[in-house]
Amino acid sequence: MTNSPVHRRTVLGGAAAVAAGWALAGCGDSGDGDGDAPRERAKGQRIQLTFWSWVPGIDKPVDLWNRRHPEVQVKVEKVSAVNGAQYAKMHAAVKAGNPPDLGQIEFPVLPGFLLDDGLLDLAPLGVARHKDKFTGWQWQQAVFGRGVYAVPQASGPMGLFVRQDLFDAWEVATPRTWDEYEDAAKAVRRKGAWIETFAPTNGNRLAGLAWQAGARWYATHGDTWIVHIDDEPTRKVADYWESLVRRKLVKTIPDRQNAWYKDVQTGAIPAWLGASWGDALLAGNAPGTKGKWRAAPLPQWKAGAQDFANWGGSTTAVFAKARYPRDALDFAVWLNTAPESIALLIDGGYGFPSAKKGWDTTDLDVDKDFFGGQAYSRVFADAGAHVDTSWRWGPGVDTLYQRLGDAFTDALADGSSFRSVLATVQRQTLDDLRGKGLKAESGG
Repeated sequence: MTNSPVHRRTVLGGAAAVAAGWALAGCGDSGDGDGDAPRERAKGQRIQLTFWSWVPGIDKPVDLWNRRHPEVQVKVEKVSAVNGAQYAKMHAAVKAGNPPDLGQIEFPVLPGFLLDDGLLDLAPLGVARHKDKFTGWQWQQAVFGRGVYAVPQASGPMGLFVRQDLFDAWEVATPRTWDEYEDAAKAVRRKGAWIETFAPTNGNRLAGLAWQAGARWYATHGDTWIVHIDDEPTRKVADYWESLVRRKLVKTIPDRQNAWYKDVQTGAIPAWLGASWGDALLAGNAPGTKGKWRAAPLPQWKAGAQDFANWGGSTTAVFAKARYPRDALDFAVWLNTAPESIALLIDGGYGFPSAKKGWDTTDLDVDKDFFGGQAYSRVFADAGAHVDTSWRWGPGVDTLYQRLGDAFTDALADGSSFRSVLATVQRQTLDDLRGKGLKAESGG
């Protein structure tokens, strides 16, 4: 079947129908019939695949693949992950007709590439035979209708990183609930520091916190996407952080940028609500604090609860223009399941593997000395086991994050409420989806 934007919209609409229990008559596609059409590699033929990724240390497993597969060489091209730059570049390449063969694409933004007609349906290539190698809910993140559009790589269960030395010196207990977190924020502020920052442009983290609170931003009814960003759980999260912001108990600078790294290094910000992959980020950007950090579970809304969420999670996707799709798929599966590849990815700090086998939780404690000898990955393993797996992403999440960033930035500048941000972005997201030819309604 020939690719067309209408087909991908049908896939996404059909995905909604399937999610609601309907059947979908889908079809796979691997090219447009021109000179870039996919082909089977002849025996002994040498080819090169291009792979765009920002994963730290990705060169090492790729180098290993290249040594073992002289006929199928993979060339890595690093792309910036700052403010979604990698996806802007990928979307531009898709529209220009010259994307790479493979790309690193996070769970939330996969649907956007389907709308661009950018990804190859791997189902006709027999990708389903690899399904049982991966954690079920992560595999499902790339399933739309009957199509499978990527191979899962890693997830990011959330937790709380704290400077244990400063918390101890200041007699601040590691918070177990959000009420205790607020108390800790007050105590830290009295010491002249800020427990955290509310980063207005970080829609990823806000989504994770809303997820933990019980939000469901996307649902489906028949072939219609139901959007509910402005729901009660997300309002609860927004109210909580607005209260901390208005009382100046947290900063409002962007996280994971220079000013934030400086505050982390100096102790001006002694905690961070992050994800499992944050170990490498902290160790790499605050080496002078080695041995002083610890990981703790995400604070709970109710004492004793076990509600957790995921921040991030990515896949290796094959673009629709890939000329040797079977070889690209073989590489994507090997990269994310071969024990020797997983070991190298873990060493680079890429997150929690999606593969069920080939690694142990203790393998992830690569920065154990930085965390004072703590077996910190157990914290995130426990969180990952309690992530609500019913959360699903919808089309246009990269645009949604931009909308949230703009609206929260405006709210911080003009003093408008965080709830107004949610209402604004709710309307904008509905308009965005309808503008793409999809059926969309506001959740009740």
